[in-house]
Amino acid sequence: MQLKSRHFEAADMAAAVELCHDKGWSDGLPVVPPTAELVAAMLDACALEPDHEVAFIENRQVSVRAEKIAINAVLAGCKPEYMPVIVATVEALADPLYGYHGPGTSTGGAGVLMIVNGPIARELGINNGHNLFGPGWRANATMGRAVRLIMRNTIGTLDQSSLGHPGKYSYCIAENEEDSPWSPLHTSRGFKAGQNAVTIMAALGVHQYSNGLSATPEGVLTTACAQMRVSAGTARRPCYAMVFAGEHQAIMKRAGYTREDVKQYVFAHSKISNADLKRMNLKDGALAPGDETSMVDLVETPDDLLVIAAGGKAGVQSCYIPGWGGKDGSQAVTKEIRKP
Repeated sequence: MQLKSRHFEAADMAAAVELCHDKGWSDGLPVVPPTAELVAAMLDACALEPDHEVAFIENRQVSVRAEKIAINAVLAGCKPEYMPVIVATVEALADPLYGYHGPGTSTGGAGVLMIVNGPIARELGINNGHNLFGPGWRANATMGRAVRLIMRNTIGTLDQSSLGHPGKYSYCIAENEEDSPWSPLHTSRGFKAGQNAVTIMAALGVHQYSNGLSATPEGVLTTACAQMRVSAGTARRPCYAMVFAGEHQAIMKRAGYTREDVKQYVFAHSKISNADLKRMNLKDGALAPGDETSMVDLVETPDDLLVIAAGGKAGVQSCYIPGWGGKDGSQAVTKEIRKP
């Protein structure tokens, strides 16, 4: 296999790691030096030639080729079998609905949240349980990290984030399909349960809430809506992810509450008045007649809510994750993960 990328020499492994830092190829953490052998193994795992164009990022005018994806996957510490997930994620980044440039460069500080569905999530050991967004799982940590390194090293991201958040290092989970009260997320987005798919969204940080008092879906969702209500600010968000952990999943399952029920309830009960937005200095202007009854929707439609089952079985915590931009901002995108 003939690799096209420029080669560099280093005296030993430690020097190679420092070379990667000096060249700006790291996210600040140590990396695995991408030797020709390791890069070739990544390409073999997805049966792609080095110069194969996986995606073209239109608003950056950048062609993302398989070899560059493989190099960054090695840098991130991935196993070769992770490559199909990373390739599918890069394809999703190039989708016009995602709109790469905005969330990749704005002051808002979005990360790329990856939600993996299908048999491959279990095969690769992608965490869908306790400490869902935390450390401890190689697949989650390195696949999410690889995507950010591809953005940094290959696509080119003029990141102007005011604050950022830890998900910009790595933001990758799987759905708990086995215990879920609902069909897998990707089946609500046009795929079959047996297919492998990754859904991505330009995502702000995780907003955790607790409710150990309610025994009904409406009770849990009332808490969620109360906290989500102000997060849109002055305009609708393009999408939200809502992640329900084990005890809240069980409440939904006992009540026979469907994913569609969750979407409809949250859409109806997460609206906020223009009066409240003005009181909170989230909207300009003095209070005017009609502001108390003039309502702003959280999202444009109920289908802009991604309802996900994942997280630890114990505990009364769940979370929501706002998307990036206003109603015309970055949309969630789902792509099939193709194994060779």
